[in-house]
Amino acid sequence: MRDVEKAVQTATVTSIDYEGRGVARVDGKAVFIRGALPSEKVCYRVTRSKKQFDEAEVVEIEQASSERIRPECRYFETCGGCVLQHVRPQAQVAFKQRIMEEQLERIGKVKPSQILPPIYGMPWHYRDRARLSVSVNQKGRLKMGFQAKKTHDVVDIASCGILPRHVSLLLPEVKKLLQQLAAEGATAKFVEFFSSKQLTVMNLGFQKRPSETHLTALKRWFDTTLKAQPEQWQVWLQEGWQSHPFYPEGKLGLTYDLSEFNVHMPYRPGDFTQINAEMNNVMVGRALKLLDIRSGERIADLFCGLGNFSLPMAKCGAEVVGIEGSETLVVRAHQNARENLCAEQTTFLTADLFDTDETVVTSWGKFDKMLLDPPRSGAYAVVKSLYKPYLPQRIVYVSCNPATFARDAAVLVEKGYAFQAAGVMNMFAQTAHVESIGVFELQNDTNGAEYDGF
Repeated sequence: MRDVEKAVQTATVTSIDYEGRGVARVDGKAVFIRGALPSEKVCYRVTRSKKQFDEAEVVEIEQASSERIRPECRYFETCGGCVLQHVRPQAQVAFKQRIMEEQLERIGKVKPSQILPPIYGMPWHYRDRARLSVSVNQKGRLKMGFQAKKTHDVVDIASCGILPRHVSLLLPEVKKLLQQLAAEGATAKFVEFFSSKQLTVMNLGFQKRPSETHLTALKRWFDTTLKAQPEQWQVWLQEGWQSHPFYPEGKLGLTYDLSEFNVHMPYRPGDFTQINAEMNNVMVGRALKLLDIRSGERIADLFCGLGNFSLPMAKCGAEVVGIEGSETLVVRAHQNARENLCAEQTTFLTADLFDTDETVVTSWGKFDKMLLDPPRSGAYAVVKSLYKPYLPQRIVYVSCNPATFARDAAVLVEKGYAFQAAGVMNMFAQTAHVESIGVFELQNDTNGAEYDGF
């Protein structure tokens, strides 16, 4: 691998990759061009050359795509967060569907029998949680924002269109607070926001524990800046891996609802939750419809977190076994099951699912159905270890990485599953992040008919 400086070249872009870069082929070699879109003719400059492909950036667009628009965010050119703002929202979803299908065919050599209608979601102000980095230079100037596109530098922002409006409007005041505290010896590492219907939490992480003087200043800032806000706010402080409520005391906790299933989910800063509560509602509904739960079925929810899918499954009459690697989340799942009156229908276990083998699968016993919702690295160890007679009749796979989804889908097809359907859900509008879902049906020797219940 080597960095290069080459003359400007011209190419026609044919597709888009999972990082939002345009893909062209020049002299038989793939070129990934940041800032280019399918069907565009662009001038580009290679920034890095490898044996099998080049990486490049747009210099000039000679022929623009009809889907190209002017980005709304003033930080688009520098911030590394929203790489698809120059694409019409509906076209973003179409591109993501194309990415999912191409990854399935290229990596997994598989193709679903049906492509599900995409779920679009809100294009702006959807992100209910976010972490902003903080840096202070040698002159004491503080920057607060997301990482830059090409470096680890912090892009200083005064607003953000994907954050809730009341959070975005507060950013300049938060920066003033952190600048003041840094000048007095309390330098923040990051600030997080968690927004729910009843409460918004601002979680602050400092390089060292703030003094009582700093904490008094923080309370004074809160009383001056946030007391008149119509939204309910609370400040938390993070020490190590744990966050604790700081000021004011006695606030209602963070929650989100899965209204279709009458499920109320309390959570804390640091718990894994989907960043888009509205889309999460729709995603859970689609997943459970694809599972087609029947009362009394035994269903596994692997990578279950705090019970996002488990509790709705239990509400549908299933006996649910949720398995998760984080003991903290398993404790939270138990609590949420009790709060939602479905503790008797749920069992939660702590286990490293990346270390699954056939012995582990045997210890779980037989499941009628299974839901997989792994992190970006996928569920390869799980799907590889499934074997007769421990193959669930139906598996629904929720994915946040089309490459690992494709890899795992190929394993399931090899094990005798029909790949019935797949589709995308635009959980992360304006970004290149692809959230998808697929359903797999075990083909029994006595029943080769395809499931047609979508």
